[in-house]
Amino acid sequence: MLQRTKKVIITAVAALFLVGTQAQAITPSPQMIEQFKNLPASEQQRLARQYGIDPAMLGGASASQQNLDNPQVVQPRATNDVVDHSRDAANELNFSQDEQKKQLERFGYELFQGEPTTFAPVSDVPVPAEYLVGPGDRIKVQLFGKENKEYDLVINREGSIQFPELGPISVAGLSFAELRESLSHRISQQMIGIESNITMGELRSIRIFIAGDAYKPGSYTVSSLSTITQALFVAGGVNEIGSLRNIQVKRNGKLVGSMDLYDLLMRGDASGDIRLRSGDVVFIPPVGGLVSITGEVRRPATYELKRNETVADIVAMAAGVKPGAYPKSSSIERYNSNGLRSIVNVDLTSAKGKSTKAQAGDFIRVKNASGQFEDAITVVGAVVRPGKYQWFDGQKVSDLLPSLWGDLSISADLNYAIIVREVNRYGKVKVLQFSPSRAIAEKDVAQDLSLQPRDKVMLFNYNDDTQNRYELNKLVKQRVKKVTSLTGDSLVGNDLFKAGFSQLDKMQLSQRSQLGGVVIAKEAPDDKEQLIKGEVSKMLANLFDDKELIKLSGVMNRSELLYPVVAQLASQGNSDKGTQVVAISGKVRHPGVYPLTQGAKVKDLVVAAGGLVEGAYTARAELTTTVIGSEESSVNHSSVNLDEALAGIDASNVELKSRDILTVMTTPDWQENKAVEIRGEVKFPGMYNIRRGETLADVIDRAGGFTQYAYLPSSVFVRESVRQQEQLEIKKLADQLRRDIATRGVSKDGTVVNYSDAKMMLTDLENIKAVGRLVVDLSAISIGIDQADIQLEDQDILYVPSVKQTIAVMGEVQHAATHRFKEGLTLDQYLEMSGGARERADEDRTYIIKANGSVLIPNRSMWFSSNTELNPGDTIIVPLDTEYKDNLTLWTQVTGIIYNSAVALATITNL
Repeated sequence: MLQRTKKVIITAVAALFLVGTQAQAITPSPQMIEQFKNLPASEQQRLARQYGIDPAMLGGASASQQNLDNPQVVQPRATNDVVDHSRDAANELNFSQDEQKKQLERFGYELFQGEPTTFAPVSDVPVPAEYLVGPGDRIKVQLFGKENKEYDLVINREGSIQFPELGPISVAGLSFAELRESLSHRISQQMIGIESNITMGELRSIRIFIAGDAYKPGSYTVSSLSTITQALFVAGGVNEIGSLRNIQVKRNGKLVGSMDLYDLLMRGDASGDIRLRSGDVVFIPPVGGLVSITGEVRRPATYELKRNETVADIVAMAAGVKPGAYPKSSSIERYNSNGLRSIVNVDLTSAKGKSTKAQAGDFIRVKNASGQFEDAITVVGAVVRPGKYQWFDGQKVSDLLPSLWGDLSISADLNYAIIVREVNRYGKVKVLQFSPSRAIAEKDVAQDLSLQPRDKVMLFNYNDDTQNRYELNKLVKQRVKKVTSLTGDSLVGNDLFKAGFSQLDKMQLSQRSQLGGVVIAKEAPDDKEQLIKGEVSKMLANLFDDKELIKLSGVMNRSELLYPVVAQLASQGNSDKGTQVVAISGKVRHPGVYPLTQGAKVKDLVVAAGGLVEGAYTARAELTTTVIGSEESSVNHSSVNLDEALAGIDASNVELKSRDILTVMTTPDWQENKAVEIRGEVKFPGMYNIRRGETLADVIDRAGGFTQYAYLPSSVFVRESVRQQEQLEIKKLADQLRRDIATRGVSKDGTVVNYSDAKMMLTDLENIKAVGRLVVDLSAISIGIDQADIQLEDQDILYVPSVKQTIAVMGEVQHAATHRFKEGLTLDQYLEMSGGARERADEDRTYIIKANGSVLIPNRSMWFSSNTELNPGDTIIVPLDTEYKDNLTLWTQVTGIIYNSAVALATITNL
C-alpha cells in the first residue's frame, strides 16, 4: 500500500513538473511543493535533475541544499584568575576619583571578547553582483528547454571555464554580474531553444595574513568574500595594545586601504570595510594616544586619539553629556613638561573650550550640575501636593496655596505654619510664622506673607495620632535593609520612624524608670535601634531634598517636621544671638521645642504647640528666661497671665527671647478621668470613676456592698504601679542571679553550677509577668476599720471571689493538686494527700500563701499542731532545696517569685 502511494505521488509530481517545463511559465503551487516535500530525498534529487527544477524554487525542499550556518570561530578569551591581594590592599588607600579612573574600560575592545577556534571559511553566503570571479570559483549552469542539463564549472588557473558544448570561455577580470550576462547571451546565441540559469557554486578560498597587534596573528584561509572585520573576528580581534582606528590593508607591499573601527561602532559606517584578496596583509599597528573621559557623559571610557582631535570630539565619542551635566566647569588632568600632573579648566559650552586640542594621557572630567533648585519654593507637611514649586516676584502664601480645601490636607492645622527662609549665602535661616486660615481664606495682609526664592513652607497636622504611617515605615525599612540583613517581617507593624526619632530625640537624656524617679544605668541600643536611629537622622536632615520623604511628609508629626529646622537653628547659634529656639511644656497639645519665629510672643508659642488642652490653668503660666551677661548667666522666672496673653494684651503677651521656656500649669485639684474596676461578688460590678482621695470602702459602698456569696479573705486587689515595681524587681533579680552564677563559676572555692539548670531557671524568671497584687484586708474594711482602708489609684482592680472550698498544694511535691478544704486537716495531711515532698524539696521552708495574698511561715510547733491556720483558698508551697541546687543563695528568691506569681495568676484566672 505504501509503495503504491509513493508511486502515485511520484507520478503526479513528475507530471506536474513536466507540464511546468513545457509551458515554461507555470510556477509550482503550494500543493505541489507540499507533495514534493513528502518524497524521499533521493527522489527529490532525481526529479530536480530530470526536469531541470531548481530546488530553491521549492523553498529549500531539496535535501541536497545545506543549512547556511556560520561556523563558531571564537570562544571567550582566557582570563587570569590569580588574585593580586597586594593590589587589592593598595586600592583601599585610593581616593574615589582614582578608583573612577580604574573602572574605565577601553572603548570598542568588548567587540572582540573571544579567541579563534577554527579557521573554516564562510562560503555559503549570498554573492554580490560586483564580486570578481577568479580561479577556484565554481559556476553552476542549468540548461532547460529543448535540452535539460546541469553543469558545475570550475574557473581554472588561466581564468577560463571549459563549457562542454561551447568550448573554453575566458572570464578572468569579470564580475559575477558580467559573467552571468555574457554567458547567458552566448548560450542563447549558440544553443537554439535553450534557456539558462547561472548561479555561483562553491567559492574559492583565499590566503591572507594578519600581522601586528592582533590577538592571534598569522596566516588564515578565509572566504573570497571576507572583509577586514571578518578577518579580525577570525583572528580573535585586537589585543590590548592594538589600534582600532588605523587598521591597514597592504597588497603587494603597498597600502591599499585603512579602516577606522570607530566609524563602524559609533556611526555604523562600513565604507572602509574593504573586501580582501588573496595575499593581502591586514596589519594592526600599536594603539595611538589614549584619552579617558568620565563624569556626566553617556559613555565614559578610554578612547583612542587621532591627530588634531579636540575635546569636543572626545565628548562626541562619549555620546555627549547627560542632562545633569555642568560642562561649563569641566577639567582636564594633563601631564606637563615637568612630568607632573596639572589641571586645565575648560568650558565645553564655549567655542574656545570645545576646540581645545586633546593630548595623549588626558583625563577629562565632566562635572555634574548642582542638586539645588534655583528660585524654587519647597512645600512639606499637611498639604495635598507637597514638593517643589516655581517662585515668581510678588508671590504670596495665597498664590502658592490658593484653597484651604483643595490644597491643604483635611487634618491640617489652620492656625500654625512656618516659613524657613535663608538669610545669607552660608545657609543660615530664620523662621516666620503665619496662620494658614487667615492667609488663604481671609487674605489677611499680616498673615499672607510674601515669599522669597528658596523658601521652605511647612504645614502641620492638627492631630498627629490619626495619620496612617504605613508607607513611611515601609520606606524606613527599605533603607535600613540596604545597610543590614533584616530578615522576615520582624519590623512590619512597628512605627519605625517614630521609634528612630524617639531614640534620636533622647540621645542626650538619661533613661529613667517609670517608678520613683530612680536613675537606671543607660543601656546601649541594639543594632536594629541604632540603624533605625541613624537612618531617621539622615532622612530628617535631608527632608527638603529627599523626594520620597517630601511625598510622605504629610504623615509626619510636628516634632519630626521641625527637627531639621531646630537642628539648623541650634548649629548656627552664637554668643551674640544665642540659639533661636524656645520650648513649651505642660497642658498644651504638642509640648516640645519650637523655632523662635520673627517677633514671636507668648500667644504665638501657644498656637505653635496646638493650643491649650483641658485642665490648663490660664490665670498664670511661668516663663523661664536665660539672661546671659558678660561674666555669667542667670535664670529668671516670671508669671504670665495666659488669658490676657491669648487675648493679645501686650502687658502679658510679651515677646519671647532665645531659649525661653513657657510652662502651662494644671488647674489646682484638676484630675483626668480616673476609674477603677470592681469584679466578682458585689451587687453592682463594673467601672467606677473616682475622685482624688476616694478610698476602697467608698467605692465598695457605691457598688452596693458584697453579695451573700462573697468570700472576702480570698479577694485580690491589683494595682498598676505595684505591677511595674514588681517587674522592675524581677529584672534586677535576674541580673543579680546572672552575676552570681558567673561569680560562682569562676570562684576557686565555689562549686560548679549546672549551666543547663541555671539557664532554664533564668529563662523562667525573665518570662515572668508581674501581677501587681496588693494585699488588702477586705474583711476589716467591710466592718469599717479605717486603718485597713486604702486610697485608690487609676486602673486599680478589685476581684471579690465567691466562697472558696479548696486548698492548693504546689511546688516540690509528688503530685501538685487542689484538694477540697476539710475542717481540722493539718498541713502535713494535705502534703500527704499530694504524695509527700520530693527528694529535692526543702520541707523546713514550707510556707502558706493565704487567700488574701499574705504569706504565713509555720513554725516547728505549728508543723505538728493539729490546729494549723489553714483556711479555704489558701495555697501550700513546698520550695526547692537551695542546697540541692549548688548552694546558690538566690535560688530561694527565684523559686519564691515563680511560685507566688503562679498562685496570683491562678487566683485571678479562677475569678
